[in-house]
Amino acid sequence: MATAVRSEAQDYEPADILRGLYGDGIIALKGAFPRAWAQRMREDIDTLFAEAQAVRGGALPRGPQRWYVEVPPERISGFVDIATHPWFVAVSEAVLGPDYRIVEVGFDIPFPGAADQPWHRDFAVPEATTRGRRLNSLAFNLTAVDTIPEMGPFEIAPGTQWDQFEGCPKGMFPPRETWPRYIGRAQAKLPQMGDMSARSALTIHRGTANRSDQPRPVLVVGVDAPDAANAAHHDLQVTPAYLDSLPPRVREHLTYRIVDTLETVVQHHTIEGLLKPAY
Repeated sequence: MATAVRSEAQDYEPADILRGLYGDGIIALKGAFPRAWAQRMREDIDTLFAEAQAVRGGALPRGPQRWYVEVPPERISGFVDIATHPWFVAVSEAVLGPDYRIVEVGFDIPFPGAADQPWHRDFAVPEATTRGRRLNSLAFNLTAVDTIPEMGPFEIAPGTQWDQFEGCPKGMFPPRETWPRYIGRAQAKLPQMGDMSARSALTIHRGTANRSDQPRPVLVVGVDAPDAANAAHHDLQVTPAYLDSLPPRVREHLTYRIVDTLETVVQHHTIEGLLKPAY
């Protein structure tokens, strides 16, 4: 179902987008979609999580009571709305170039009882960033609930996508003696249903403890520049009929594997350092 949006891509200034993502490492668009659209996304997520739990490797632990599930884009009824949203397109083109690739669709759910995660980034820093000082991937997040502080909101330390540190695998987990830097810079994000954000997954962040009685599901759409390699960690499946139904402007930016029948995605991108809480 197509969703009306408020603006065209040209209404979003590339300089503002780049300033935000190269500066703080995160930007957001309030009210990108109607609340009814977000509620439909929540229903999709609930169905998909129940299916993933029934398959070995279908839901990947990210710590106590916290899970990640990767899904085929056609199982998210609003995927085309996201991929064609003028802000999504404008941000992807400004940071990653006109040949950006959508490589991941999934969701995170911290349930009641989820603990504080250690400070981390989501994957190893590529040479494009360490040497070229360039971002070549983005993560778009869309909350399926109205976030409140008790739900264990996402915390991010702005500007830390450029940090480099030694003594940990792949440079993903800063040493504990550096944590005061991230605690001092931390900003808790409280997005509401319909909001959309974009961030560099290299910016140091963590999920916090969910002390509420409600889960906090968040949809994730990962996007790469042509030289990035994150697609190797994911498995975007599409059926021939779905591929044919996609608008060309979505199909040409999608990295996919064609299957006759959709399969539950067996998770590959395990982050061992997140399996224990940070007490």
